[in-house]
Amino acid sequence: MTEIILIVLGISLLLYVLLGGADFGGGILELISRGKASGIVARAIAPVWEANHVWLILVVVILFVGFPTVYSTVLTALHIPVLLVLIGIIFRGSAFTFRHYDIDEETPKAIYSSIFRYSSLFTTFFLGVTMGGIILGEITTDYSLGFFRVYLHPWLNLFSFSMGIFLVVLFAFLANIFTLGETTDPVHVKRFTRMGKYLLVALVLAGAFVFAAAQIDGHPLFFEFYHSTPSMISIILATLALPLLWVNLNRNNKNYLRLIAGFQTTMIVVGWFAIQFPILVKINDGTDITVQSSVASEQTQLHLLIALIVGVLIIFPFMGYLYKTFKFDKKASS
Repeated sequence: MTEIILIVLGISLLLYVLLGGADFGGGILELISRGKASGIVARAIAPVWEANHVWLILVVVILFVGFPTVYSTVLTALHIPVLLVLIGIIFRGSAFTFRHYDIDEETPKAIYSSIFRYSSLFTTFFLGVTMGGIILGEITTDYSLGFFRVYLHPWLNLFSFSMGIFLVVLFAFLANIFTLGETTDPVHVKRFTRMGKYLLVALVLAGAFVFAAAQIDGHPLFFEFYHSTPSMISIILATLALPLLWVNLNRNNKNYLRLIAGFQTTMIVVGWFAIQFPILVKINDGTDITVQSSVASEQTQLHLLIALIVGVLIIFPFMGYLYKTFKFDKKASS
């Protein structure tokens, strides 16, 4: 049962990175394009943007019920960046909605657009910071060490910030790839093709920065990848996908671009899972929280598995219907 729950957790996290990442990246894309992408981004994510949070909710629920120690430890030690993420989600969601439904005047729409763009950047950055705090291994369960050591030190470091930057670039890149598929205007195609190349280069540099920052902060991330065969295979495959992305950007092969970008992102997530497993949260004193040490009782796992099966049978068909209604049917009729 535990293995099945972990697989669902991994798939949910991957879907959130792919779909939610493109969602959050839409605001970042608007920001770096100085608003030139706003109309296309709105058309791309408006019908399905709220549904993307299904995967985040699923990850949270699985951790809360299936791995309560992970949930309590992360939400305690990293409650500040997590709180900032939640605040950012509220601000960007509210701004996106009000921008669409409020009075059609230039000033309020400009304010809502600015809030949406900057909160997308803010939220994505602190999502990455939170992930960095989980990976780095500076979390402590000794709450007598003081506020800074317990609640700030685990994430207030170069590695966590580098993870935040990497996630910002990755989400912007995914949004750019998906946005390319939403327009046939030659001007926009040229603009987003050029921006896709810039973001692809930035993604490589941000990835290198993550490894360098890990080394500076005393975390041998490169050697962990090197000594993990699945991780090395994943990173090699992700690297080999780079020239394919570049070629298809030049040719504007929209469907291939989405497939390759999705494959590359999948390899990044798989590589990270491979070096972590079976550790879920690294603790600075070596008492890492593993799958075995944090999993809930078998009875709880059974009920969670039943709930996940029922949820999947409901969620996936309706998510497919949602995308078909608002995406594929709309494209077919246009």
